[in-house]
Amino acid sequence: MINQKTYKPILAITMGDPSGIGPEISAKAFANTQLYDQSRPLLIGNANVIKNAINMCGLSLDVNIVNHVEEAKFQAGVIDMLTIPIANSEDITYGEINARSGDLAFKCVRKAIELAMEGKVDGTVTGPINKASIHAAGHKFSGHTEIYAHYTGTDNYAMLLADEKMKVIHVSTHVALREACDRVKTSRVFDVIGLLNEGLKKIGILNPRIGVAGLNPHASDEGLFGSEEKMEIQPAVEKARAGGIDASGPYPPDTLFSLAAGGKFDGCVAMYHDQGHIPFKMVGFVWDEETGKMKSVKGVNITLGLPIIRTSVDHGTAFEIAGKGIASPDALLYAVEYAVLLHKNNTKK
Repeated sequence: MINQKTYKPILAITMGDPSGIGPEISAKAFANTQLYDQSRPLLIGNANVIKNAINMCGLSLDVNIVNHVEEAKFQAGVIDMLTIPIANSEDITYGEINARSGDLAFKCVRKAIELAMEGKVDGTVTGPINKASIHAAGHKFSGHTEIYAHYTGTDNYAMLLADEKMKVIHVSTHVALREACDRVKTSRVFDVIGLLNEGLKKIGILNPRIGVAGLNPHASDEGLFGSEEKMEIQPAVEKARAGGIDASGPYPPDTLFSLAAGGKFDGCVAMYHDQGHIPFKMVGFVWDEETGKMKSVKGVNITLGLPIIRTSVDHGTAFEIAGKGIASPDALLYAVEYAVLLHKNNTKK
């Protein structure tokens, strides 16, 4: 049995798109001893790319290239790295869509999934990828969530955004808004409520209080602006309550997230991508006009329903600041914290 008081989980951390801020925040995270205090991190990426990022940021780090997890040293000051080959890595430029960058980012994710499915690592943490670059490389996935679902054979899954003040799950994510509306069905909403309830328990909230958003303005205002609330969402909430879940709603979206941020709910169910992402990022992302950069970029993306642990930064590749040395590793370190928490709460003592 694992002694959770002393065990540090092995985490496969993907570097992300080399044309974005992924290599930079990876290097900065590995330079932070906090990473080693709670985990045994293994970076998956390209050694030449990460060495360039180390130099750009003026960090003092060694790179230990390994072929197998067992070869890792797991000591502060050393990045243990499973390197993925890429032709002419020195030619990779920052801030642009690039098929080679997309292919490398995709292969890093595939390798992390493979290691986790084989039980060689305890969890995975992903850096930011660029969907257009991945598509340019011929990998037709709309995001990390879909890649993980495909290669783990998972049908019932959902994206959970987590911050200290707010936790939001989505009925749909990377689809057109017209399609998102069509996906608001009782069975899917009910499944997502269940995933959120179990997910919140896995991060230590034993009796979750869940608020469910409506789809339409004012949650349709008793049917004036649509029928989805009455026909699809409310039946799902009632079914969840009948099963013992403390769920309520549907609430007007412009009210629900304020209530959640104030502490009324432990988690919220959003009906589509932007409905959940906008209020979440208003809480966790803070822009500093004086310095011209983000003061805080906190937020973790957790894929629920998978047979393996996957957490991620909840920001993109930030091409506009890539290569400038100003990107914050906060979200990556926060994602590691959640991966450790998920492992701790889901491993038998």
